[in-house]
Amino acid sequence: MSPKNPPASEVVLTHPDRLYWPDEGVSKQGLADYYAAVWPFMAPYLVNRPLALLRLPDGIKSHQRFFQKHAWKGMNPHIEEIADPQETDGERLLRIVDFNGLTALVQSAVLEIHPWGTTTDNWEKPDLITMDLDPGEDVAWSAVISAALDVKARLETRGLAAFVKTSGGKGLHVVTPLAPKAGWAEVKDFAHSLAESMSTEAPDKYLSTATKAKRGGHIYIDYLRNGRGNTAVAAYSTRARPGAPVSMPLDWSELNEVSGPAAFTLANVPQRLKTRPSDPWGGFFDAAVPLQ
Repeated sequence: MSPKNPPASEVVLTHPDRLYWPDEGVSKQGLADYYAAVWPFMAPYLVNRPLALLRLPDGIKSHQRFFQKHAWKGMNPHIEEIADPQETDGERLLRIVDFNGLTALVQSAVLEIHPWGTTTDNWEKPDLITMDLDPGEDVAWSAVISAALDVKARLETRGLAAFVKTSGGKGLHVVTPLAPKAGWAEVKDFAHSLAESMSTEAPDKYLSTATKAKRGGHIYIDYLRNGRGNTAVAAYSTRARPGAPVSMPLDWSELNEVSGPAAFTLANVPQRLKTRPSDPWGGFFDAAVPLQ
């Protein structure tokens, strides 16, 4: 599907002019239009995955913020409930299966979408690894880029592919596609060992322990996104931050041209989709191999 032919949705937006990012003038309708433009590229990282959702009913300046993994009163039926096979108390998680579901999230003021690293077809076998590079306040953006390239090299040494995206927050995510063979513990242990090796070899640059993350001058290599039930922001998801930034997939060759982790926004991404030569993550799942 071409972004020039965005999908239609059965979900009717109420109060489509409600401002979710008031300073940027981004309305509920504007968010829906953005997601229609990116849907063909975003869908593989979103559909049929358990989701954690950040809902802000009155936009990013709302005093009400709900980080939700379970259903809420009045939830649109296009947001599905699904049983977690490991839960015995009957708690059900959330997923979407099509563009109607994404529009229903927009209607529900979901401004950030955080999927699990697996699909509901393979609950116990992740199909991607996310290494989140979270810099301290005084770390140069160029150092974050260098860290991402370091992660890429280490992954490739292990025979794994590496893709990169901005987080829309402070750093970069290096994401690896996996053939869904290894279990959660094995995948998390691998991510942990990668973070540990980086912090051991360059303790002046990197940290692998969350309790030390506030120490200045370091990049926290957050491997904890890879545990069962943990999440990372989806590719192309907006962030509930000033400027309406987006977690944007990139080609590695573009990194040095990017001004920072929030360079891509709801306002400039649709035009970028029209002008970029190809989808930098177009071969993502084709590059998946089992974790060795």
